[in-house]
Amino acid sequence: MGYRPDTQAVCRVGCYDDELDLFECQYVVPEGISYNSYVILDEQIAVMDTVDPRKSEEWLDNLEQALDGRQPDYLIIHHMEPDHSGNIARLAALYPEMKLVGNLRTFFMLTQFTGQSYEGRTITVGEGDTLELGRHTLRFFMAPMVHWPEVMMSYEQTEKVLFSADAFGRFGNPDESLPWEDEGRRYYCNIVGKYGVQVQAVLKKVAQLDIQAICPLHGPVLTGERISRALELYDLWSRYQPEERGVLVAFASIHGHTAKAAQELVEMLTRAGVKAELFDLARQDWAQAVAQTFRYSGLVLAASSYDGGVFTPMAQFLYRMKIRNLQNRVVGLVENGSWGPTALLTMQAAVGELKNMKVLEQTVTIRSALNEESRAQMERLAAAMAAAV
Repeated sequence: MGYRPDTQAVCRVGCYDDELDLFECQYVVPEGISYNSYVILDEQIAVMDTVDPRKSEEWLDNLEQALDGRQPDYLIIHHMEPDHSGNIARLAALYPEMKLVGNLRTFFMLTQFTGQSYEGRTITVGEGDTLELGRHTLRFFMAPMVHWPEVMMSYEQTEKVLFSADAFGRFGNPDESLPWEDEGRRYYCNIVGKYGVQVQAVLKKVAQLDIQAICPLHGPVLTGERISRALELYDLWSRYQPEERGVLVAFASIHGHTAKAAQELVEMLTRAGVKAELFDLARQDWAQAVAQTFRYSGLVLAASSYDGGVFTPMAQFLYRMKIRNLQNRVVGLVENGSWGPTALLTMQAAVGELKNMKVLEQTVTIRSALNEESRAQMERLAAAMAAAV
């Protein structure tokens, strides 16, 4: 994204990678990802994180331009994931007088990743500690498991800027004119979704601050109304509460009959006055499906039976919901099987492992293709779902 000053003292030096296809080798990012890094210019200079090795040269050029011949005094290490720590060793070698600022867990991981000891160059900070730069002061907050154990945030008290590590980030282009919510949701629910308790603890700390800007490690800087909206959504997501009344109808169909049933169910729900979204687990982005389960109050799982269980895309989706700790949803179940249907029992068992899920008694069993009986079951399921969400 190039160097651009945000205030007289705080500037962005990160990079936009629009060629990356899979973030963390699992999340499709058709618009790429940004690796954000910042610099605070004062009597003493603090560099806030580095970037992924994919963008080393661009980042170093941006940093050199921002420094304008000066030497950085500190590197603040908020998060040790390699897309943010991948240039620590290189920067430390370029500026041997620069101190590295992190917490105890930071430096354990730093040695593991780099194979080097930085003894004599580290400053270890804990909850509430401060670092004076001159006119600017950084105050540190620990944020363990949001989403790694060493994560911390810092708050610059003069500019009122929260450097939030991976929290409040999003996939895609960091352009601040673009919408934040959809890719912010997909990012949170898949990467941080499991850690609701820990996010709630961080939100309590953040609530005490006067924040004029949030600078995450991915995506745009958040200002104005976007700050309050992001805090509101993080509160909902981390308490596993839905954003809105609606139903995600997620299906896994082998030959198309289960897909047709799912489509008809969406139409039934719509006629009943409920917003419903159809999702093909075999063809669409599974991470988006996870995000939409966090968004809506209701969820219908429709799947073919397969090898004595449930069709593979649904089995994978059930696992992904479990590891992201999804809770507090109304669930309807639709199975298909030409002989000895097994999908229903498999899905019931998997959903039963999730907390506070209300599974509707009105289930649907399709024998190969919809008929009058199974279509009537779907009508009853749609009515029950409309009443429950």
